[in-house]
Amino acid sequence: MTRTHSRRSALGLIGGSAAASLAGCLGGGNGGETVRISGGVGPLPMVEVWVDLYEEESDASFDVSGGGTGVGVSDVLNDQVDIAMMGRQPEPEEEDQGLFAVPMLIDTVVGTVNAENPVLDELQEQGLTREDLEAVFTKEVTNWGELVDADVDEDIVVYGRSDASAAYKQWGDFLAGEDDAYTQNDLENLADANYNGDQPVAEAIGNEENAISLNNINYVYDLSSGELEGDIRPVPLDRDGTGLDAEEDFYETREEFLGAVEDGDYPAPPAREMFLASDGGFEGEAAEFVEWVLTEGQQYVRENGYVPLEEDRLEEAQDALPDGS
Repeated sequence: MTRTHSRRSALGLIGGSAAASLAGCLGGGNGGETVRISGGVGPLPMVEVWVDLYEEESDASFDVSGGGTGVGVSDVLNDQVDIAMMGRQPEPEEEDQGLFAVPMLIDTVVGTVNAENPVLDELQEQGLTREDLEAVFTKEVTNWGELVDADVDEDIVVYGRSDASAAYKQWGDFLAGEDDAYTQNDLENLADANYNGDQPVAEAIGNEENAISLNNINYVYDLSSGELEGDIRPVPLDRDGTGLDAEEDFYETREEFLGAVEDGDYPAPPAREMFLASDGGFEGEAAEFVEWVLTEGQQYVRENGYVPLEEDRLEEAQDALPDGS
């Protein structure tokens, strides 16, 4: 496999003192082994950062690609890669085949619309309930004016995902509430168009004022400033059907949003743990890398637009690593 992301100078970004700290934490690898990674596009940006940091201070090299959680699982179970990136927990049938996974971070998916959406003011003031979003994505409500009770007559254009997307699966779980989850096929068949990955979805929404979809928050907020600067906006979630109150109004910056996820003010799903997985236990340099991710690597999670795991969850994952179970 080939490395598909652009090389980052991550050590330069985090500063000399952090780089020196990192250098003291890595043991130097085991002679230049190449670690192959594929899978979910949701965790991919963070894994890229971790890889760059780790690669600078060890003898290891990495081949990293996306493709979706399903691709990563297939690759790792067929010995095409050493590590799969997963945007969801393993399915029982995957575990029966030998898949072993540990959590690495918490990611957040949010409904998204164009920055020039005809009812953006109403959306930002009132939010949408889960039931509202379910009605939109299942085509029960197809007009923006009807959705928010505004004097607007514009059709809602729904975009979905065509890749093996764990984010889309989590979104289907969220939309269904207590009922059986909508499958990716269900949502794809209902959508007006489907796109392969977060970036194409974000670009499509940015080109269509009446569109709605879902995105990882790193495609919503500017990566550098954490502000809403691009062509898409998050759809605030009204959790109790009474409009947005102060505890639900946290969408202005990425930092506010991440804080809400940590505090439990944004639900899971669509917030979700993400995983690193292997066929059986992790071995060699892959095992050392995953151990580093669960220890020193966690300090870089928040600044890159994700939520770090709580200490007890990290300890649980670390304890599972030696046995691969």
